[in-house]
Amino acid sequence: MSAIELDQFDKAILRILQRDASLSVETIADQVALSRNACWRRIKVMEQAGIITGRVALADPAKLGCPLEVMVMIRAGRHDADWLDSFHKAMRTMPEVVGAYRMTGDLDYLLRVRVADVPAYDSFYKRVIARIPLSDISASFVMEEIKETTALPI
Repeated sequence: MSAIELDQFDKAILRILQRDASLSVETIADQVALSRNACWRRIKVMEQAGIITGRVALADPAKLGCPLEVMVMIRAGRHDADWLDSFHKAMRTMPEVVGAYRMTGDLDYLLRVRVADVPAYDSFYKRVIARIPLSDISASFVMEEIKETTALPI
């Protein structure tokens, strides 16, 4: 689908949905001063265009037993297609990995990992190095979360 131009109403709808996707169309329509049907149509167009890619519930990591966030920096031992495929598969099957990014610069990959505590991270670390040959892996434990958001600046 071709790109669509977002107007002030679309942007307002997106800001609201990024804060709380559980709101009814009626509530959103009231907040942006549109009719229910006009608001619903705009949401559907943004979904069809791939601007809205999904709706999720955000959970509290501490209440679900994974309060410790770890930033894991990886240097790959190899850079061939087989290694890359193995790495991708491993990352997708490890539930502790909540974000995995291929990077430019000195390190090759950055992982965001959620675990219960340092021993749980050690267990994760041992599973990673057993599955994938790496040149280097290091971790930094998050001491304070200053800002965490899923909302994009619109």
